[in-house]
Amino acid sequence: MADPTKREAKGPNKGPNRGPDGKAPEKKANRRGAARLAAVQALYQMDIAGAGINDIFAEFESHWLGGEVEGEKYLPAEAAFFRDVVAGVVRDQARLDPLIDEALSKGWPLKRIDAILRAVLRAGAYELEHRRDVPGRVVVSEYVDVAHAFVEREETGMVNAVLARQFRAEEFSRS
Repeated sequence: MADPTKREAKGPNKGPNRGPDGKAPEKKANRRGAARLAAVQALYQMDIAGAGINDIFAEFESHWLGGEVEGEKYLPAEAAFFRDVVAGVVRDQARLDPLIDEALSKGWPLKRIDAILRAVLRAGAYELEHRRDVPGRVVVSEYVDVAHAFVEREETGMVNAVLARQFRAEEFSRS
């Protein structure tokens, strides 16, 4: 089964759930950050391996959320938030994908984007549309951090541009 965690994490902190010393900080706010990372990994696995949502929930909730995988201790994640993002993307994907496509450069539809970036864009788009309790800048920043754990910096700029331009643009146009 495809495992995005086997991709070498990039950046000095090796992912969004690590502090400058490489250790997981103990902030309560990071429970949602951990849930976002797990949601992107779950969506990636569903996309690549064709795993079903119930299997994904069972696997992630029993082994990944707050567990240790390949010697790395993952922060405890807000399981309800994880489930909301994954289930919401699955439910709304047919509507979200064309919206993401509109924001992408011509000639680069979502289906041509790397699978991990598709997962990031879908999760971020879902959250920006449905989680109005979270400020848009926080959502975009968190998903840029998640993307940075897997891809080069220039690709994370694309995540920022697509999400900020297409979803809740009014929040990003304010100074």
